[in-house]
Parts: sequence; C-alpha cells; structure tokens
Amino acid sequence: MNTLRVKLFLVIAGATAALSLIAYLVFSWSFDRGFIDYVNRADEERLQPLIETLAQGHAREGGWKWVAEDRRRWVELVRETVGLPPVTIDPRLMLFDSDGTQLVGRPENVKLAVLKPIEWQAKAVGYLGYVPRPDALESIERLYLQRQHYAFGAIGLGMLAAALLLGAGLSGWLSRRIRNLAGATGSLIQGNYDVRLRPEGHDELARLARDFNTLAETLAAARQARRKWIADIAHELRTPLSIVRGEIEALQDGVRPLDRDAINSLAGEAARLARLIEDLHTLSLSDLGALTYHKEPVDLAEIVEEVVDAQRAALQERNLAIQLNLGSFIVSGDADRLAQVFSNLLQNSLRYTDPPGRLEIGIKQLAGQVVLQWQDSSPGVPEEDLPRLTEHLFRVEGSRSRAGGGSGLGLAIADAIVQAHGGTLTVSASRLGGLRVELKFPAWPNAS
Repeated sequence: MNTLRVKLFLVIAGATAALSLIAYLVFSWSFDRGFIDYVNRADEERLQPLIETLAQGHAREGGWKWVAEDRRRWVELVRETVGLPPVTIDPRLMLFDSDGTQLVGRPENVKLAVLKPIEWQAKAVGYLGYVPRPDALESIERLYLQRQHYAFGAIGLGMLAAALLLGAGLSGWLSRRIRNLAGATGSLIQGNYDVRLRPEGHDELARLARDFNTLAETLAAARQARRKWIADIAHELRTPLSIVRGEIEALQDGVRPLDRDAINSLAGEAARLARLIEDLHTLSLSDLGALTYHKEPVDLAEIVEEVVDAQRAALQERNLAIQLNLGSFIVSGDADRLAQVFSNLLQNSLRYTDPPGRLEIGIKQLAGQVVLQWQDSSPGVPEEDLPRLTEHLFRVEGSRSRAGGGSGLGLAIADAIVQAHGGTLTVSASRLGGLRVELKFPAWPNAS
C-alpha cells in the first residue's frame, strides 16, 4: 500500500535499523580491539618478572644451557614468576639467544611470536617470545567477551524495536493530520466552505491548519459577498425597470396621457438604468484589472476646477456654496478617469447635502504625496457605516439614502480608480457636519 504513512514508517524504520546495525558493529569492533589489547598488555605485565629472572639466571650461569636443556626447570620458572599454570601460558612462550636462535618453545609459533629483549647491563643477551592470543582467550575471558556481544546485540534490538514503535506512532500521527487536511481540502473543493480544522500545537502543520481555516473563511465570505452582489444588482436593476414598466402600462391603459412629461419621465428612468449598467460595467472591468488607463503628468487642481465648473448650475440650484483651496500639483494619472472620480464625489455631495450647504475642496503636498480633501456639510454618516461606504452597492440607511437617487457605486468606482493610480481613498466624518473624503496620490517626481 503506497501511502504516506507506509513511506514514513519504512524510512524511519530503515534508517534506525541501519544506525542500530552500524552502532552494534562499531561497538563490538571497538570492544573486541580494546579487550584484546587489554589481555595482551596483561600478558606482557605478567611476563616482566620472568624476563628479569631469566636475565639474572643468564648472568649467574653464563649462558642459557641451564634452562634450554632442562625442560622441568623452565616449567617451574614460568610457574613461579608468571603466577599462572604452565598449561595456560607455557605453550605460547619461547626463548631465543642473542642471535635469535630458538632455544625453548614450539618451532611452529616462531613466525607468530612477539619478542621481548632480555637485557643485562644494557645489553641484549636473549629474547623472550610469546604469541598474542586474540583467538586463544581463556574460558572466563571468552565468556565475558561473548556476554558483551550479547549485551550489545540486545541493546541494538531494543533500539530497533523502540525505533519501530516510534516510527509507527510518528507516521500514524503525521498521516492522520495530513489525511484530515486532505479531507477538508476535498470538502472545500466541493463547495463546503464551513469545514474547519482543529490546529494541534504550534508546528508547521498547525500553522497550515490555521491558514486553511483562514482560506475557508475567506472563500465563504467571498461566496456570501458574491451572492449579495448578485442580489443587490438584481434589486437595483428591478427598481428602474419596474418604474419604466409601470409608466408604459399606464400609457397603454390610457391612465396617463402620452405627453412630454411622460416621455421625460421614461427618459429619466432609462438614463438612470443606463448609468447603473455603465457603473456596474466599470466596476467589473476594474475588478478584472481590465480598466484601461492612459497616464501622463496632469495637474490635479485643473481637473477639479473643470469638474466643478461643469456643475456650477447644479451647485447653485442646490444652494451649495463651494470653497476651493487649490494650487498646482502634478501627478501621474489618466485625466478622464480622475475627472470621473471627482465627478462621482461631486454628485455624492449634490445628492446628499441638505441645502443650504457647503463644500470645501483643498489640495496640498506632504512628504512626496499630493493630498486632496473633499468635505461637505450635513447630514453626516454613522461612524459604524464609514468603513463600508466604498463597498459595492452600499448605501446608508437614513439621511444619505436612496432618496438621493444614487446607486451606491460612486465611491466604490472612485476608490478603484484611485488605487489604480497608486493612491488611497479614506472616508471619515467632516468638521462641516457631513462627509470627509481624503485622496492621496504619489507626487510627480521633480515637480515643484
């Protein structure tokens, strides 16, 4: 079964088994070498008294005949000086004269012998040879070595068993969390945005679970916003269409005569419907990033003055006094799109400001930014509704409401255009009692 859990288990178990085997081999080899070296050093220490006795005997007897021709004396000498039974060490011992000729011992062991010099008065008078015993350990030493191998093997098997249990638990734990994430992702793909994961701990998978929950919440909010957007569009389109339909039915039934007033009413509703459709089209292009801009250095104050001059008559009709505090401020922008922004702001003030009203427009430059402030007089907007004024089709219930005839798209379009120019649009309460809209644009480089 080619699953992540099996793969994790095999990787962990295989790596641990290899490490356990390597550790066992290294420990065994190191212990064997150390133990054999210890045994050989112990043999050399045991032989030192024998070397001293042989040197004294050679000086006393004037040669090696006293021991080379007397096997019995050799055995007794070994037993007395080495302190071990002759059968234990005697077969591995050899005696050589100063010329290297073997005097005592087995000839077949000569090639294996390690020679220790027998010195008298700083002169080598002979050599004591012995065969190291890596393969001929005594029974107790061999048993101890065997038990150590068993102990190392048991430790290795214990490590392997613990690693297998750990690997099984860890792979199961990881695969369970990943399966939960995969299952939740499948639900998300099927459109179930209510699914949530329970983060466990503070590791990467826990952070991934929290990010997944954030994604699910974002998708749920986007779906809800899309549904509301569609419902709001349907509602906004239904209103002018219902009025047009009612007007036409009244004309058909003869309830209302077909005169200039009736035609003007139909034309007004058709124009309102056309503006709504155009605004929706503009917003959809902006959301898709397909709204075109032809940017060049433009004077922001000139655009504001052109928009205001075009609406002088409407301002006088609404009894709205205007104060302009402008200068010459250059930004990189599309003059037509910026004019659309200011036109939307002006229409917003015309619709929602009670006469006699007041409008103040000022422009200044601060820290490399051109700041435009647009303020009108009462009525104002509740503080909790201020952050939502740039939402699509949002309108405030109350004074600034549907009675003004707006679609709720003007500020949303303005915000989209300002952002496309690298700027920001913020809405707050005005000191005049109405709304304060602040626009910030990057200033044109080298502009005075």
